[in-house]
Amino acid sequence: MRTEAVQSERRKLLIVEDDPAFARALCRSFERRDYEVTLCERADGLEATLETVSPGFAVVDLKLIGPSGLECVKILHEHDPTMRIVILTGFASIATAVEAIKLGACHYLAKPSNADDIEAAFEREGGDSSVALSPRPSSIKTLEWERIHEMLADTEFNISETARRLGMHRRTLARKLSKRQVE
Repeated sequence: MRTEAVQSERRKLLIVEDDPAFARALCRSFERRDYEVTLCERADGLEATLETVSPGFAVVDLKLIGPSGLECVKILHEHDPTMRIVILTGFASIATAVEAIKLGACHYLAKPSNADDIEAAFEREGGDSSVALSPRPSSIKTLEWERIHEMLADTEFNISETARRLGMHRRTLARKLSKRQVE
């Protein structure tokens, strides 16, 4: 009877991550913290997963096979607006951070992030007004990259459409993307 009470008190976490090694490590870390963890590898399988599990927390990788993690955030937020959703990405940009928050994520973390960082993000309610402002303006390369990333997000990572909207040749965009991965 006591075991059943403890099981019902466990926090439910959904991890949407397509890198098997990272997903396993994250699952183990959160299971040791007494989370009941469910893993979903793709955005395509998310709705089916939500039919069987109703998590209070979610960790979503931004770049997935198929639809992006932003689509997952939208689905998760529509499923439960109170769910605490954290986006993880290896290549953070202002554009995707803004979109993730607008779609319902509570935080956006750059990789490498560990279970401590993610759990702290789940617990934080508001922003931090004491964050230091950068004294140096963004470089032209940074601004270009942010614009490219913003347009990629707008076109759901369609490279041909992104190149068309940016007024550049598709191969030029592909070369730029090969130099700096998009997540």
